[in-house]
Amino acid sequence: MPSARLFDLAKTIRSKNAGVDHITFDVIFPDQATYDRVRRSGALSRAAISRIFDLSADRLTDHVEFDPALAIKFTIRRAVPSGSPGDADIFGSQQYGPLLELEIPP
Repeated sequence: MPSARLFDLAKTIRSKNAGVDHITFDVIFPDQATYDRVRRSGALSRAAISRIFDLSADRLTDHVEFDPALAIKFTIRRAVPSGSPGDADIFGSQQYGPLLELEIPP
């Protein structure tokens, strides 16, 4: 089995506001095997998310591997509140981009 992009493995990759100060991310998989593959790889671990989004550890407020939904969910604290000067995405809906090309090993 070759490596694959997260975009090709996940059923859903999305981000959205979680209040004015946070953005939450959901990565949902189509089946147990794919979910287990990504989870075991560590590609979406707390440390990996901090690296991918260049965050200090305190900005990653939540990280959950939610087995019943075959989902990995995490929340980050925004650098500036939604809608403030300097905020480039009021709804937080375009922040998942760095996850799309993430390579997942076999």
